Amino acid sequence: MGQYSYKAVDRGGVHVAGVVDATDRRSAVALLTDQGHFVMELVERGHGHDIASAESPSRSPEPTAVAGFIDCLHNGRVSSRDVLAMTTQLSTAVRAGLPLLNCLELMRKQQRKPAMKRMFERLTKAVSGGKALSEALAEHQGVFNALYLSMIRVGETGGILEQTSTQLAAILSREEKIKSNMKTAAAYPIFLLGLGLASAVLVVTVMLPKILGTVDMSTAVMPLPTRMLLSASHFMRSIFTSIGGWIVLAVLIGCFVALRRWTKTTGRVQWDVFRLKIPVLGAVLRTIAVGRFARTLGALTQGGVTILESLAVVRDTLGNEVLARAIDEVAEKVKRGESLADPLEQSGHFPPLLVQIVAIGEQTGKLDELLLNAADTFDADADAAISRFMAVFPAVLILALAVVIGFIIAAALLPIVMMSLGAGAV
Repeated sequence: MGQYSYKAVDRGGVHVAGVVDATDRRSAVALLTDQGHFVMELVERGHGHDIASAESPSRSPEPTAVAGFIDCLHNGRVSSRDVLAMTTQLSTAVRAGLPLLNCLELMRKQQRKPAMKRMFERLTKAVSGGKALSEALAEHQGVFNALYLSMIRVGETGGILEQTSTQLAAILSREEKIKSNMKTAAAYPIFLLGLGLASAVLVVTVMLPKILGTVDMSTAVMPLPTRMLLSASHFMRSIFTSIGGWIVLAVLIGCFVALRRWTKTTGRVQWDVFRLKIPVLGAVLRTIAVGRFARTLGALTQGGVTILESLAVVRDTLGNEVLARAIDEVAEKVKRGESLADPLEQSGHFPPLLVQIVAIGEQTGKLDELLLNAADTFDADADAAISRFMAVFPAVLILALAVVIGFIIAAALLPIVMMSLGAGAV
């Protein structure tokens, strides 16, 4: 039995603080929730900081250049599928009652991928040397995200690694399913776009000049679409046949690289705003984010993580900086004593169903249970939204390619038609 100092907000919105006796962190949160308290901070007495957040899950120590290079060598080829398989194996082994070190050793022996073997060797060595599993995992930069580290840390702290690893495997499985669905659905449109663009370039650069070379007509008197197409043809051929063309190509590549860097740094917010406003696609991204929010927040709070700590982890899992900043604003308002549901509604980024579920969960003290149940509904909505988008997108792409090809054909035939009409008139 231990003592935990807490800061919370009761159902009337009044700030309260005190000390509660509980066997572990999760029991302390459950006890306070039963009393109608909305826990914001929970610290075990005798510790200078919250044991579940001894290392901030969203801020890892900056690695040195050598450590970063070693991590790149060891972990650069560890994929999200590998992490999912590892988590599923860990959950199964822990539920079977095996000691953690034995679990890691057995998992190491099962690996066939060199990068995974090396990673498990380092994990086994670190844990056998006295480190917690979450600390050992945190040393592998870029492999395990904030959510993963937080869930494992909560499981170790509260003695519920079996439950948290199972929840984590479910979350990762869902994320992998979304990625797989998006890649599968995008394969046909990407193939179609590539084939269409290659065909258009071939026609404009090779076939069009030969066709128009047989036309006995000055370029100046050709129809405007034909002149536009000829200019495009000259430009495309000059890119690879002149110094100026290579310079233009280099500038275009530089602009593309700069744009990608901008969308990941200073322009990330503007880019994410634009993505959310794209018809159909914006709804898909928002629905996926809502499902992630519900499942992640439910899993963390069920594990005994305070609401503020949970929000700090959740904001990095949404995949959109606009929504992440909305969560930051929600966290600030919760810290000032407001409920969670009201700021979510005021942000305007989250659906009414989610807001109502959160409100009911706060009132009944079953926020984690309701969120996890609702996550399945939101995930089904996300799957339906992805299906709708992938049904519309190829059709739009085909229509756009048809317009481009139609323009090329019309531009090529117009001079021939004009010559035929002129010869007929004579």
